[in-house]
Amino acid sequence: METWKAKGRFWRSAAMGLAALTALGVILGAIGPFGSYLSAPFLTRTAYWVVCIWGCGPAFGLSVPILKRWAANRAVPIWLWTPPAIAILNLFPALLSHSLALRLWPEIGQISLLEWYGQCLVISFLSTVAMLWVTRSPKAGPTTPDPASTDPRDRIPTRLGRMVLCLKMEDHYVRVHTPKGSALVLMTLSQAIAGLNDVEGVQTHRSWWVARASITDVIEDGRKLRLRLANGLEAPISRARVGTLRQDGWLGVAPETSTSEAASSKST
Repeated sequence: METWKAKGRFWRSAAMGLAALTALGVILGAIGPFGSYLSAPFLTRTAYWVVCIWGCGPAFGLSVPILKRWAANRAVPIWLWTPPAIAILNLFPALLSHSLALRLWPEIGQISLLEWYGQCLVISFLSTVAMLWVTRSPKAGPTTPDPASTDPRDRIPTRLGRMVLCLKMEDHYVRVHTPKGSALVLMTLSQAIAGLNDVEGVQTHRSWWVARASITDVIEDGRKLRLRLANGLEAPISRARVGTLRQDGWLGVAPETSTSEAASSKST
């Protein structure tokens, strides 16, 4: 079903694009730019411009969005990549329109190919600017925590990011720890854990939950075990959960003996 919907959206977009190109060709036929107004009647001019736009539109319609994404992923400024892109992409429209114009109006041969290229460059530039303007990304406004969300990541300040290292219950609140700090949210620990169902983690204690990716070491202090996390915190492991965690491979990291135990072993 989704595949058919995606195909439907594609063909609707393609039809809208073709209609827009046709409308642009008709407008250019009516205006008759670059002397075409005096060279042929309306229908001939319109047919010429529609064919040119149909043939040249995809060159920009397909290439410019791809180049735009490429530049955005590499933080290349728009003023740096658009001039060479327009200059190169304009070659095909210039050659196509010049070849077609020579068949309709042989006297066009008096215009040099370089001059023709320059005239087409003006249209290509305006078309590209219009395309970039229409497809520009809306400016993102300031985001605020969402107090109604069941995901604790939506309730903390955006400056803390979306990566959760651990959760710690504090009275009626849950403190959400991220690599950039922590914040309190009003919810139960079970609600917060349910909201992080896309993150691999485990509840190590009645008041602690840790993400697997945040564990850097296992600390053994006598019969007590703690998990050292990437932000330096140490999450306790209740005795009732040791066996399950060990069986599930959560304690696969070699235990680190605590300083107190190391000191006692030295004294003996």
